[in-house]
Amino acid sequence: MCAHQPHCPPSGAPDHDAAHVVAAHPGQGWSLLCNGVVVFEDTGEILPDGRVVQPHRPACSALATVA
Repeated sequence: MCAHQPHCPPSGAPDHDAAHVVAAHPGQGWSLLCNGVVVFEDTGEILPDGRVVQPHRPACSALATVA
């Protein structure tokens, strides 16, 4: 699906969400990547084979800094 150089990572690669956005729908909360992955604003994903990747945002406690 990816026609640019260098090619984006395939949907099965660990870094598959680094692919280029080919269709963005921010009002609906999702984007289609050139490798066929649909990513959602809550960090969930649907892979081209139909598998679902649950949202994987870091926990708020992981973001807190200790002063």
